[in-house]
Amino acid sequence: MSEALDRNAKVIAEFRANEGRVGGAFEGAPLVILHRRGRKSGQEHVSPMMYLPHDTEPDTVYVFASKAGAPTDPDWYRNLMADGEGTIERGTETYQVSVRELTGDERDRIYAEQARRYPGFAEYARKTAGIRTIPVLELRRA
Repeated sequence: MSEALDRNAKVIAEFRANEGRVGGAFEGAPLVILHRRGRKSGQEHVSPMMYLPHDTEPDTVYVFASKAGAPTDPDWYRNLMADGEGTIERGTETYQVSVRELTGDERDRIYAEQARRYPGFAEYARKTAGIRTIPVLELRRA
């Protein structure tokens, strides 16, 4: 198992054991576990990721395909967009979500708020400037 997969497996286990709360690098941050199907393999993949809750719609969250500022989009983003739906674990709930990619001013506003709350996201945007725009996805309970 790769180091990243091993780290994710530990975060997922801690999340599930503690009703959606974890320590370490994600301590205090809103976290979901995202399930999606591989667009080529059809296999289920699972990843922990930070999210931004919608201001007024409790069944809507935003996730960010930052890949820690890497020059390419993460595989999970391409898989989720190809499928158009997925499942998230949020706290003690697990539910299906529809997926919509945000664009323009809406995308910029949501990303700016995430970067304000979690400055690492501002650094990711600096790293990708001129290379790619980090996608923002709205996940809404289906």
